[in-house]
Amino acid sequence: MNFFLETLRLIVLFVYYLLESLVFLVVPVRKKNVSGEIILITGAGSGIGRLLAIKFASLGATVVLWDINQEGLNCTVKVARENGAGRVHSYVCDCSKRQDVYRVADQVKKEVGDVSILINNAGIVIGKRFLDTPDSLVDKTMEVNTMAHFWTYKAFMPAMIAANHGHLVSIASCAGLCGSNQLSDYCASKFAAIGFAESIDIEMRALRKTGIKTTIVCPFTINTGMFDGVKSKWPHVLPLLDPEYVAERIVSAVRQNQEMLFIPRILYVLYFFKSCLPVKAAVLLLDYFGGLDLMNTFKGRPKQE
Repeated sequence: MNFFLETLRLIVLFVYYLLESLVFLVVPVRKKNVSGEIILITGAGSGIGRLLAIKFASLGATVVLWDINQEGLNCTVKVARENGAGRVHSYVCDCSKRQDVYRVADQVKKEVGDVSILINNAGIVIGKRFLDTPDSLVDKTMEVNTMAHFWTYKAFMPAMIAANHGHLVSIASCAGLCGSNQLSDYCASKFAAIGFAESIDIEMRALRKTGIKTTIVCPFTINTGMFDGVKSKWPHVLPLLDPEYVAERIVSAVRQNQEMLFIPRILYVLYFFKSCLPVKAAVLLLDYFGGLDLMNTFKGRPKQE
């Protein structure tokens, strides 16, 4: 194709996609049916993972729950079944260990079937300044928040590619869009998770596997206990997020095949400013919203959880 035709095609499709996105801001996309899908959720023993399990199970999906915490898994299974879930399977899995991921993945394939929706939700946060963070905890952050995504994708993507059907969901963070004080390892892991998910999405498009969708979720701090102690400087503008609300938004985004989900919506505006403002102006904006001091009151989730 010559330069003129290629450029004309670019302009036409570019305008079309812009108009399409504007239309969908007003007219909601029809939600797909997830009944009968096999949905695997990592970090399902508490927090957002537990809520996602309950919500997807109530929609008729078969849910497969992974967590390192057996007690947390048992609680999620119990609550899901109390809410009408019929097909719930739970497995103890340390997502930071590649061989554990592969072993449990093989078990899931044999006992449940091929996973069609994969939700990488497991995550940890240390919350210390860079030089105060032990090397072992830096390794653990990257293993859980980033590398686990590599191993789960490798385990479950082949079946999705063969069927040209599937959905890859990455529960990332707004910390993967902008660096933050006392979160160097966490931000690095979330930047990497977003880059990885975007790259796999492009790879699927290049392979013409249009039936495999990607959703990347970037929320502000969620009030689940993981960031216990953190306070928002302007809670009426950038509030700590209610877990129930976040889970509902994620389920809707997956069912609508939404590629990127920022919660709350003001993050779309702030991300745009970050991409075009001078660095000093962007840092000033970050300071105004409390980003420089956000982790000063951080306590984290109690050890027993």
